[in-house]
Amino acid sequence: MRVAALLLASRLLALEYAHKPADPQPTGWPLSAEETAFIAKPEYERRPGREINQHLPQLWPVVPSAGTWGGTSWVDTHAKLVAYVQKNAGPCDALLVGDSITQQWGSPLDKGVLNAAWLKAFPNAKTINIGIGGDKAQNVLWRLDHGGVDGLKPRAIVLMIGNNNMFFTPETGVAAAAQGVKACLANLREKFPDAQVVVAKILPCHAPKIRFYEDIALTNAEIDKLKLDADPKVKVLDLTKDFLNADGTIKATLFTPDNIHLSLAGYEVYASRLAPLLNPALRR
Repeated sequence: MRVAALLLASRLLALEYAHKPADPQPTGWPLSAEETAFIAKPEYERRPGREINQHLPQLWPVVPSAGTWGGTSWVDTHAKLVAYVQKNAGPCDALLVGDSITQQWGSPLDKGVLNAAWLKAFPNAKTINIGIGGDKAQNVLWRLDHGGVDGLKPRAIVLMIGNNNMFFTPETGVAAAAQGVKACLANLREKFPDAQVVVAKILPCHAPKIRFYEDIALTNAEIDKLKLDADPKVKVLDLTKDFLNADGTIKATLFTPDNIHLSLAGYEVYASRLAPLLNPALRR
């Protein structure tokens, strides 16, 4: 197994990132002992620039970094998803990539059953969900480069990421958060050049005048500037108006009481907007 890890680690990086990851094993699965020890450090000790004693927060969202929940729980969760992906290797209809909002479409980390909104909209789609709660763009990048999607052949991909990057926008800025979304898209496009990708912009949450809410709006505006859908294989989905009232407050029935995650009604709205973008790819 160690030989396999070293062989996988010898591959080129999926992308030329803005800053070389400090990981001793920048790609591949399973992990070497050196990589396992490295990602056991708190995430703030592994951020771009730390290895040269520079503070480079603008690079945090765009350079792969394993997540951490304390101990090995985050990488153990990733390992479960890698095993699930390996079991389901080969063609699939839809690959779902993101954080808890993606995870709650229905995940093997939970009951393993896709929620009613997804099943109603896409009843016959073989769907692989690799969402992990709490993930930021940089964590998704790390997972994509460390076995997270190896062996899959999706027809369509749905990417929604960036909500958890809002915790750090006072340091990184919103433009960097948008670049994190772009980096995740670039990684997926390189790995799956034939797949249709839907990039769902960050959903609103909380309330107007709260920094988190306002930074989501600003980040989504930065995503618009990137013109991701200039690529004919990419569609950008903006759900903001679907989830907000005319006065800018969130539609409470579409959210759970935390005003962040979605209710079943919220997922039904999301699925209804995804359907016309995904169905052409799923019918091939």
